[in-house]
Amino acid sequence: MVTLLVLIYVSFISLGLPDSLLGAAWPSIAGSLALPVSMAGTLSMLTAAGTILSSLCNAALIRRLGTGRVTLISVGLTAAALMGISFSTSFFWLCVWAIPLGLGGGSVDVALNNFVANHYRAMHMSWLHCFWGVGATLGPWLISLCLRLDGRWQSGYRLVSLLQFALTGVLLFSLPLWKRLERRPGTVEGISTAAEDPLPLWRRPGFFASLACFLCYGALEVSSGLWGASYFVEVKGLSPEIAAGWGSFFYCGIMVGRLLSGFLSIRIGAGNLIRMGLAGILLGVALLLAGTAPATAGAALLLIGLGCAPIYPSLMHRTPKIFGAAASQTMIGFQTACGYLCSTFIPVVFGLIAQSVGLGIFPLALLLFFLLLTAATERVTYIARRQQSAQRQL
Repeated sequence: MVTLLVLIYVSFISLGLPDSLLGAAWPSIAGSLALPVSMAGTLSMLTAAGTILSSLCNAALIRRLGTGRVTLISVGLTAAALMGISFSTSFFWLCVWAIPLGLGGGSVDVALNNFVANHYRAMHMSWLHCFWGVGATLGPWLISLCLRLDGRWQSGYRLVSLLQFALTGVLLFSLPLWKRLERRPGTVEGISTAAEDPLPLWRRPGFFASLACFLCYGALEVSSGLWGASYFVEVKGLSPEIAAGWGSFFYCGIMVGRLLSGFLSIRIGAGNLIRMGLAGILLGVALLLAGTAPATAGAALLLIGLGCAPIYPSLMHRTPKIFGAAASQTMIGFQTACGYLCSTFIPVVFGLIAQSVGLGIFPLALLLFFLLLTAATERVTYIARRQQSAQRQL
């Protein structure tokens, strides 16, 4: 199980790498192809659309092929899409390759989240998403490095593609490990008897509140990651090379925060971890609204990343406990799709608004998403506690 867990963590690094590339590289992509700033939202929308589709179909694919094969195929598809983007010479080809990029990323996301939620503990889920943060932090740094070395954003995409192809080879030889563990029943303690609930999934307590959490979180995360570097360039006056590196502050915060929250989850419940994260986001947004120096804005983005860190894995890990192990694969597919639904529309809407009024609106948008996320997570925490209390009385 330890060897497979390490491989799962490495796979989530590869999932995080492409997620942060577009935001960091976009100032250079837009300049080289003479594109307006709002077009980044269109590409993000197409990628998210592919992710939503694969998330909703993932449960059927895993039942047919198994988690190991789905992960193998998805990482290979992502590697091919990144290589295609690196050779794109027009916005049309960027759009074409954005779709398989989303299809591959969505399948890996849902498959591994459900696998860890059912076979490992809460701390492992936090560390899983910590390793996504490792990849997401490395992405902007690699783009910044390639821009400094040869001035070409394409080199960054090709480098990440080669790393993904290497992982595909490792996954191919690891298929027997996945098959052995998938034959065992889930090992997580506290799985709810809701697995045998006769009610349709959408009628169970917490269904809509849980989806609302992922909608709001997705809006906050994608906006912070996609527009942070552009905000530094247009509002704070940094160069694209420096802004690309500073854009990694958000993902660095997520990475460090999820490493720490893995340890904290041993003693602190999911509800309190989520509240701690919300407090960090609020502090970062307040600093972004108040600060005028570029360094202050960079620190604010780091705090927002630290705040986001425990929220997504905490919500995801308690899905089998609330809805039951039998329904968790389908429910996690819905949750992931909702998270990326915001990734589909929010960047486009925000890009059009920013094109009209400027990227100075960026901190206000984050504040709005924070308020909506707070309301949704409090509702889910209340439902989870009420359900746990009812189970103890049985």
